[in-house]
Amino acid sequence: MQPFSIFIVDDEESIRLGVSFALKKDCRVKTFATAEEALGSLKKAAPDLILLDIGLPGMSGIDALGKIKEISREVLVIIITAYEEIDTVIKAMKMGAHDYIVKPIQLDLLRVSIKNALKTIKMRKEIQALQERSLRENMPCFIGESDAIQDVMKTVTRVAQSPDTPVIILGESGTGKELVASAIHYQSPNFQGPFVTLNCAAIPRELLESELFGYERGAFSGAAANGKKGLVEQAGGGTLFLDEVGDLSLEAQAKLLRFLENGEFYRLGGTRKLRVRTRVVSATNKDLRAMIERGLFREDLYYRLAVIKIRVPSLNERPEDIVPIAKYFLVELSGKYQKEFTGIAPEGENRLQHYPWKGNVRELRNIIERSMLLEDGPQLQLTDLGPMETSPPASVNGTATGAVFPPLPDEGLDLAALERHFIKEALKKARGNSRLAANLLGMSYYSFRYKRKNLPELEELA
Repeated sequence: MQPFSIFIVDDEESIRLGVSFALKKDCRVKTFATAEEALGSLKKAAPDLILLDIGLPGMSGIDALGKIKEISREVLVIIITAYEEIDTVIKAMKMGAHDYIVKPIQLDLLRVSIKNALKTIKMRKEIQALQERSLRENMPCFIGESDAIQDVMKTVTRVAQSPDTPVIILGESGTGKELVASAIHYQSPNFQGPFVTLNCAAIPRELLESELFGYERGAFSGAAANGKKGLVEQAGGGTLFLDEVGDLSLEAQAKLLRFLENGEFYRLGGTRKLRVRTRVVSATNKDLRAMIERGLFREDLYYRLAVIKIRVPSLNERPEDIVPIAKYFLVELSGKYQKEFTGIAPEGENRLQHYPWKGNVRELRNIIERSMLLEDGPQLQLTDLGPMETSPPASVNGTATGAVFPPLPDEGLDLAALERHFIKEALKKARGNSRLAANLLGMSYYSFRYKRKNLPELEELA
C-alpha cells in the first residue's frame, strides 16, 4: 500500500516544521501557511489526511473545512485550535471533521489522533480494493475469440475511458446489446455507480416520461404520496441504459434531448430544476435513419445518442464462437439442473455450427437449456434442434440469383468439396478480395473468413 499523504495547514512556521519532522518518516507530508494554498493543491491531488488550524489568516479554518468537504468528502480532517472553544469544535465536527487537537500541541496526543485516523483510512482503502476487485472479476464479458467480437470489446475498452460520452449499440435482437452496455459501465470510472436499465418498448408511452424523470406529489391521479425519483436520478453517477430507444415517443425524445444537452430536467409536475451527471447508453435493433426520414425519430437526438456507435455482430457472423458459447451455457446451467454433462457430442456441435441462428445468442441459450432438460448426458446430443431451416437463395450485389438447383444425385455428393470449389472460384473471381468473395457467395465477411481459415490451401488466393 502507498504511504499515507498528509497536509499540514498552519500559519505558525514552528508548528509546520515540528509536526512535519515528527511525521515525515512514516508519511508523505506537505505544509501550507494558508488555506488558499492548501485548497489549490487539494484540487490537483487529494491527501489522505489534513491537519487544519482554525485560526488562519485570510480564509478561516472553518470556511476551509467546508471547501475541503466540497472537493473531497473522503479526506479526513483533524482540527487544530489554539484554545478549547467548544462551540467552534462542535461546529467543525458537525461539518465532518474527524477529530480535534488543542494548542499547544502535545505530540503524543497528536500521534494517537493521527494513528486512529490512518486506521480508518486504511480500512476504507482495503474495503474499496475488495469492492473494485469483486466488480472487476464479475464484470460481464463476451465469450468468443472471433475477430468480430474482439473488435467490439476493443471499442468498449476505449469508450469506457470516458465517464459520460453517450454510446448507441446497434444489432439484431438477442446479440447481447445489454451485455455490451454493462461492460462499458463496469470498465468506466463510474463502475461503482448504479447501472440502471429501461426497456423503452416494455413501458406504455404515457408512462415513459414519469419513469425516466420521476414525478412530484399530486402530479397525476394515483401518483405516490411522496412523489418518485425517475431512472435518470437513480442512475446519477453511473450509467442509464435505454434499450429499444427507437420506441420512445416524440415527446419523450424531446425531453431526453434536453437532458442530454445540459444534464438538467424537471420531474413531472415539478417546478424545481434538477441536475444529474450520468452516462446514457442506448440500444436498438431498428434502423433509426429510416425512422428519421419517416419523421418517427428526431435527427438531433440521434446525433446526441450516437457520439459513439458500436455494432454487435449476429451469431451467424461469428460462427467460430458458437460452440464455445454453447459450452459456456452448458457449464452455467449444469449446476442449475444438477446434471453432469461432460460436453457436446460432435454431431451436436456440427448441428450448432450449421443452424440459422435467427434469435442469436438468446436463442442459443434457450436451445442448450431445453436440451439439458430433455437429455440425460453425459454428452449433449441436441436432438431437439429439429430440421435445419433453409437459407434464402444466395445473392449477388444484393439481388437474388433465382438459380434452379439440380436434385441430389442417388450416389450423394461431397458437400465439403463443393464448398471448397465455390470458395476457390469466388476468390478467383474477386481477385483475392475476401469481402467481395463473401458477397458473391451470399455470406457474411466473418463467416467467409472463418471457412477460409480452415482451408489453408486457399490462403494464397486471399
